[in-house]
Amino acid sequence: MTDNNDETIVALATPNGIGAIAVIRLSGRDAITIANSVWKGKDLTQQASHTIHFGHIVDGDLILDEVLASLFVAPRSYTRENVVEISCHASGYIIESIIKLFMKKGARSAKPGEFTLRAFLNGQLDLSQAEAVADLIASNSKASQQVALQQLRGGFSTQLQTLREQLVNFASLIELELDFAEEDVEFANRDQLKQLIHDITRIVGRLIQSFELGNAIKQGVNTVIAGRPNAGKSTLLNALLNEERAIVSHIPGTTRDTIEEVLNIQGINFRLIDTAGIREATDAIEQIGVQRTMEKISQSALLIYVFDAELITLNELRTDLDSLLTPGVAMLMVANKMDLLTGEAAKMESIDQFFRTSGLPDYQTTFISAKEKLHIDDLKNKIYSTAIKDQLTGDETLVTNIRHLEALQKTEEALLRVLGGIDGSITSDFLSMDIKQALHYLGEITGAVTTDDLLENIFSKFCIGK
Repeated sequence: MTDNNDETIVALATPNGIGAIAVIRLSGRDAITIANSVWKGKDLTQQASHTIHFGHIVDGDLILDEVLASLFVAPRSYTRENVVEISCHASGYIIESIIKLFMKKGARSAKPGEFTLRAFLNGQLDLSQAEAVADLIASNSKASQQVALQQLRGGFSTQLQTLREQLVNFASLIELELDFAEEDVEFANRDQLKQLIHDITRIVGRLIQSFELGNAIKQGVNTVIAGRPNAGKSTLLNALLNEERAIVSHIPGTTRDTIEEVLNIQGINFRLIDTAGIREATDAIEQIGVQRTMEKISQSALLIYVFDAELITLNELRTDLDSLLTPGVAMLMVANKMDLLTGEAAKMESIDQFFRTSGLPDYQTTFISAKEKLHIDDLKNKIYSTAIKDQLTGDETLVTNIRHLEALQKTEEALLRVLGGIDGSITSDFLSMDIKQALHYLGEITGAVTTDDLLENIFSKFCIGK
């Protein structure tokens, strides 16, 4: 994506549709001059930065609207260019007329993400911060908003910059060794370099591991509700959502297809998926439903296994576990219909003992009544703790972007090659190549290393006006 910073760009910065006001944004060297040329009010070119002025947008003698003009004089603006934001009435006709008027006066229509692209190109943001802007706009939960905001403030960038600076120092010393290759001298202490690579590799590895949680926060945690027919899966979905979302019936096999809803627990979105009951299908349609259930389980991060605590046998529990346990998918056992239990304590103890000896690494069973909504809040807490596992403390750096993850994985590979090279006593030129590779991949994250194709791919996904 190429950008001509000599041009002034214009776009609607608020969503299209009926509303009280709309904001039209201009950015570029001539932004204030262009706005002033169609302005009736104080001379905008003589006003201070970060001030708001009342006036009219006029096309010759025709008044288009009475508006507020917010001025941001370079470099004290989002793009580090002159920026004017016109707050006008949100009539489609008015918006279109004002934008066309600005374009007639010399501005051009902004491309998707072009304001943020200019902020990056002008040094206001690095690339990971620019991507955090898009994540912040798209955030749909408290946790995703907080993670995006932390990255926008530069927490991730600062950590990567520190790592990169440490590597650059050693890379410079190794480059110096190449200049004195005939003298066979070492300027970079290999033990210190090895310790540094170990330290950086640990940090990079921690960032890579954080992606699972970061991606769950950003996209939501895929959570499948599965179990036998009439176990109460749909009733549980309704109880968790506190609304009648799924059809509930005593007839087995009522749910033939998956039903998906979003439940927010403590700021995290859980994408709940109610599935067809697991059993030998009686017809082709039900068989498709069971197959989809198994597919959804394999794609999920958390499985809520619901069973009828009154009627299920231990052999049936064992059969279900054999079919449902999936590597990489956390499982939460939910014993439903506790309100119907006779000999309640004995039955609970029997089920409890079964799961304690089942070999599940994170054993926990929650006894509930979905119909009577007993212990639903307790279940919600366990859903949260099973998925998050005390990993979210509020100030840690989380990787949420697949591009960042891939760059970190390549960085880790290059660093491991450096360690192997030190142990193998390879020459400085090969060490230098691997360190440069690590620096390159770290630089790709923050934008120290970029290509037009990379920028095009990133900023084309932004909304116009941002």
